[in-house]
Amino acid sequence: MIKFNNLKHQLLLNFIFLFSAACVSKSEKMKEPEIRLITLDPGHFHSALVQKSMYPEMDSVVHVYAPYGDEVKAHLNLVSAYNKRKEEPTRWNQKVYTGDDYLERMFKEKAGNVVVIAGNNKFKTNYIKQSVDSGLNVLADKPMAIDTDGFNTLVQAFEAAEKNKVLLYDIMTERFEINSILQKEFTHLPAFGELDKGSPENPSVTKISVHYFFKNVSGKPLVRPAWFFDVKQQGEGITDITTHLVDLVQWECFPDQVIDYKKDIEIVSAKRWGTQLTAAQFEKVTLKKEFPAYLKTDVKNGILNPYSNGEINYRIKGVHAKVSVTWDFQAPEGTGDTHFSVMRGTKASVIIKQGKDQNFKPVLYIEPKSGTDMKEFEQEIMSDLKKINAKYPGVELQKNSRGWEVLIPEKYKVGHEDHFAQVAQKYFQYLREGRLPVWEVPNMIAKYYTTTKAREVALGID
Repeated sequence: MIKFNNLKHQLLLNFIFLFSAACVSKSEKMKEPEIRLITLDPGHFHSALVQKSMYPEMDSVVHVYAPYGDEVKAHLNLVSAYNKRKEEPTRWNQKVYTGDDYLERMFKEKAGNVVVIAGNNKFKTNYIKQSVDSGLNVLADKPMAIDTDGFNTLVQAFEAAEKNKVLLYDIMTERFEINSILQKEFTHLPAFGELDKGSPENPSVTKISVHYFFKNVSGKPLVRPAWFFDVKQQGEGITDITTHLVDLVQWECFPDQVIDYKKDIEIVSAKRWGTQLTAAQFEKVTLKKEFPAYLKTDVKNGILNPYSNGEINYRIKGVHAKVSVTWDFQAPEGTGDTHFSVMRGTKASVIIKQGKDQNFKPVLYIEPKSGTDMKEFEQEIMSDLKKINAKYPGVELQKNSRGWEVLIPEKYKVGHEDHFAQVAQKYFQYLREGRLPVWEVPNMIAKYYTTTKAREVALGID
């Protein structure tokens, strides 16, 4: 007998999707779809963003297993909104189970072959391990581990995935951002020279990310769960957003190369610090009128101070890199999350800026080193541009006082939310091929070693 938390709750969830289905245009269902999706305990809006688009290789029926509550309702409502939108509506048919035994039920039914996991990071690593142990492929939101215990479990999960011939993969959306793509391309062409080794005081690679707790997602204010502000559940900033930055360092500096965390990574220094939130700000972003009990230790004089910020200085294959993430409550009007990135070569630097001068939109620049013969460099960079245009037609260079600005056609500027579909399509390609690139698994392990080891260093743990 199926056990539900509350029969009324289950009927309400079923009604949401019966109503949604009535708004969706009919479409011929795929014959024998390759991908049958399961969504497990969707506590983060990234789980819904995977379903912002339809995929020809995926069944429109998606099974959701979760504890009943605001988080699963928010997920279902967001997917329902995609079904009901006017332009390119999706046609997802959600089959929802919210009994207390949701996890056991998922493994018993095995209603799909790919599990999407995006939610409370306290549970995520064990969800991942149990899923691959049961023979399910996993597409997981970052971070897949938030501390050293989680890292050790994640290593075991990758071992189990190999044994059970399933694919475990994390959602690295920033690899699909065009400025990051072109930064990577230009740094492996002659005008850049070789990647500088740098030093702790002057790293060769610097990536800084600024984020905000209150923002809009799919046109509506984002409501974050209260546990998002508990570092024991969400993780600290040094193991969360830095995952993207560390991934970009590896992916851009050493493309298609295996990184062995035991010999290629050395943490030089790391630090962590908090962001102060008032009770009013907390209520605005969570809709909770009080700080829950598990946050009380982080509240002083009515101010919440989670360790959401972090910085890592480290060496990777002998190259000095620095990544830093900071969080504030809300971006100034007309702005949003920002990204700054510098990659220094022996001949030039390739830089992404996203400040006031760029109207808070990412812009890519190429700046030759001081003392460079500009006429000779211009010939070289224009030759490099031809190679870029072979892959990305229409990209141009515009000269400025410090070098060149890279002009990128609008067709390449895909929004952050749409990067999730691009990640999913890449993952589905790997599923069809039956394997990940040989460097992906060791580099995912190296990435999470970097972040979790940096947390230990910041905490003063040997």
